[in-house]
Amino acid sequence: MDRRSKSPDDPDILIRGLLGACDVDLEQVLRGLLLRDDDYATAGKPVCDYEDRHAREAMIDALAKDAHRLLGALDGRELVDGVQKAAALLAAVVGQDLDEGQDGVFRIARRVAKDRVILTVDPDARHGHKTSARGFDGYKGHVAVDPDSEFITATTVTAGNVGDGQAVEVLLASELAQRDASDPAEDDPPADRRSAGTPAEAEPLAVYGDSAYGAGSVLDTLEQADAQIMCKVQPPSAPGGRFAKDAFAIDLQAGTVVCPAGQTAPLRTVKNGHIAHFARACQGCPLADRCTTSSSGRSIYVGLYEQQLARARARQTAPDWKSDYTATRPKVERKIAHLMRRRHGGRRARVRGQTKVDADFNLLAAAVNLARLATLGVTHRSGGWVLSAA
Repeated sequence: MDRRSKSPDDPDILIRGLLGACDVDLEQVLRGLLLRDDDYATAGKPVCDYEDRHAREAMIDALAKDAHRLLGALDGRELVDGVQKAAALLAAVVGQDLDEGQDGVFRIARRVAKDRVILTVDPDARHGHKTSARGFDGYKGHVAVDPDSEFITATTVTAGNVGDGQAVEVLLASELAQRDASDPAEDDPPADRRSAGTPAEAEPLAVYGDSAYGAGSVLDTLEQADAQIMCKVQPPSAPGGRFAKDAFAIDLQAGTVVCPAGQTAPLRTVKNGHIAHFARACQGCPLADRCTTSSSGRSIYVGLYEQQLARARARQTAPDWKSDYTATRPKVERKIAHLMRRRHGGRRARVRGQTKVDADFNLLAAAVNLARLATLGVTHRSGGWVLSAA
């Protein structure tokens, strides 16, 4: 997304936006609270000697204090939707990007706030990372593709900092709903006593995805739906080529972890999982150099979905699983390439706001599906839609 990132003078823009959203009476009240020598009516960067560090810091402090005065005056008031949104955005940006020092002066924060608003013109956009070295600003587009027909069956858009796995339930909403509807209730008659008109059992749901969708929560959802899981899961790793987690024997029932040297440590419950500490066992262990560099010894964290991840890693070592995965994944990658290939494709957002970007991405997917229909030679005749003879 080719858009301007936030800069230290953005509170000026947001204060103007807040004042512009107010009615005449409220605007006059708020303007009476402003102390900075600026009417906040002129577009453009505020007047300042940007080459002078002290002048820049004074401008930032003055902008922050004017923002706080306005927000304090609005606190507890009944606000219309436009004013409420403008105030919320101003509060978010000032709170995330500026810190008040012990001397009472506001300065640019030497940190990056969680879920930071990165664009004042598009507050829904976020920093994202394709890899550790390649980042982007904006959104992620996700698609579900039927690998046989190569039609896009669902799309969704998330902020750039949202994990890919969180989009799976939206993409597979109809399939998962069908699976739930097909589950027999406790008082349903047995299969051999059902009427002849009862639908046959649905075909097993098979879900393919790269390692970005191989999160434990996704695996758990698919297991509960009795789906055939073809989502790749990354193997565990450890820095410096040391022993990874799969070198440890984890027994959740016994609540223990056994290290490669044969030492056992109990699992202790922590937030969102369990952890085992080998503190004493690592002292004097001949394998310690190959295991950890920590003076407190090795620790193994076991998440809530450790069993699902272990089962997935075991499945994907089978030759049949590998051949099926490698035969199917290119079809999905080709469809993603169709979405991205044109100048106005899915690589750049043409609108602002997640709702509009989502709708635009869905429209793009519909256009790609129409192109697929043309490739298949689908035509309309008196009897309906038919495929042209090859």
